[in-house]
Amino acid sequence: MNGMLLDDHDVVLFDLDGTVYRGGELVPGALEAIQQVHGRGVPVRYVTNNASKPDQAVVDHLIGLGLKAERSEVSTSAQAGAAVLAEKLPAGSRVLVVGSAALESEVDRLGLVPVTEFADEPVAVVQGLSTELGYRDFAEACLAIRDGALWVACNADRTLPTERGLMPGNGALVELLRAATDQDPLVAGKPERPLLDRAVSSAGADRPLMVGDRLDTDIAGAVKAGMPSLMVLTGVNTPRHLLEAALGERPGSVAADLRGLFSPKSEVAIAAQPAWSVTVGDGLELASRGEGDELGALRALCAAWWSAGSGPVQVVGSDDAARAALRALDID
Repeated sequence: MNGMLLDDHDVVLFDLDGTVYRGGELVPGALEAIQQVHGRGVPVRYVTNNASKPDQAVVDHLIGLGLKAERSEVSTSAQAGAAVLAEKLPAGSRVLVVGSAALESEVDRLGLVPVTEFADEPVAVVQGLSTELGYRDFAEACLAIRDGALWVACNADRTLPTERGLMPGNGALVELLRAATDQDPLVAGKPERPLLDRAVSSAGADRPLMVGDRLDTDIAGAVKAGMPSLMVLTGVNTPRHLLEAALGERPGSVAADLRGLFSPKSEVAIAAQPAWSVTVGDGLELASRGEGDELGALRALCAAWWSAGSGPVQVVGSDDAARAALRALDID
């Protein structure tokens, strides 16, 4: 493995919340890294499961944080959700919108008719995050879904990372309707393919790289789409989550933040590491055999455990350096 991770790819798909920013703050390293990607002439696409904002609002937010962005670079789960509906319904079909004005606008833009009440006889329900939703919205959707309406969820993220911490995401509200209807929605956003496929197609690319902080959406979506992925440790999921990741939620690389795009491929790849050895038995035993950082230890641990098992595992360090690395990773 020679060269930087970025060298192998003709578009980078960036998750936003927890990867590029947390609420109104850029995550460490994001500005420099994305500027460098642009500087090397590699297209970027911002793929967000947040369906509460129109694409222009996402652009404005990114520009306000100091980044360059254009509407063509933004793919939202609201767009993907509306596109799924448009593929399945004839033009003029009535769709009950449980979500923001941005989601309503996307439904209208694709020739469907947004409504807000069961009495309007909707043939489908589309659900996206909005902080203005109330009981009535879910009651109307519940009636429509129970009556046989097609149900599309823009995304299923149970939490949303902000500068204040994790907040309820659309997935938490999807669970409310799932419990009330005994039905499951079609999901347009990550980890399902519509959102990612749309982003790659818009760039005319065939060697994409997905970059994100969540195993169950960003990384699982990349796995389903058959594309490589880089996990960054700036958002929801932790080193412990990564080590215990299910088969369909495992990235090829992991880095502290977006600056990992410019690291040598061999340094960020989840693989055996020269500075660390891992013994697999009833658990994992980590030992130091040279100068190495804690992320190298994490990559070595993941490589060893993923080849032997999955799920929860106990990890111990056999020397001072190994124990220090495990404490830093919070997986001792």
